[in-house]
Amino acid sequence: MTQDYTETEVKLYVPYLEIVQTRLDRIGARMTAPRVYERNVRYENAEKTLTAQGIVVRLRRDSRVRLTYKADGDSQDGITSRYEAEVDVSDFETMETILGKLGYFPHMVYEKYRTTYEFEDAEIVLDELPYGNFIEIEGERAGIEAIIKRLQLGDAPRMSGSYVTLFDAVRKNLKLEINDLTFANFAGMDVPESAFHTGATHS
Repeated sequence: MTQDYTETEVKLYVPYLEIVQTRLDRIGARMTAPRVYERNVRYENAEKTLTAQGIVVRLRRDSRVRLTYKADGDSQDGITSRYEAEVDVSDFETMETILGKLGYFPHMVYEKYRTTYEFEDAEIVLDELPYGNFIEIEGERAGIEAIIKRLQLGDAPRMSGSYVTLFDAVRKNLKLEINDLTFANFAGMDVPESAFHTGATHS
């Protein structure tokens, strides 16, 4: 059986996740993974061409360890489809060593807390990042739109970029000289929704 490596998802900016959690409970969504801390390391190659091509090589540690490859994607109405292949690995540090031997080096670190739900055939995650809160819904395009409606999130801003792409926009708009998307780097900082958009200006 051929595995489908296409990931289709939408990312919504939702500052108040508690309201959405209440709505998820109300429609009968099932929590499949409680809130967990994630540490993600994005890698680059020696030529530093991955990020420029929209390619992601990522090592993630939460309740388990996973290595992920993502290709650049296409976005329509804020819903993005892209190639994604992911595999569990047994040891974070050993995988770091292997990637280094293959010529990859850590490009940046980003952190978040994630709570995961399932509803019908979709996965819904509530993400708390250092610069704000988001919801990602992954599934079929029609199902994603239906869930957005069920959760009353039709007016929530859709973010077509990755969390790293949004980080690049925030750094530029707020003139931040930091390399990693960590809670320590954003401690005490209020990031407005407008800072996630390319071309935004802030004094």
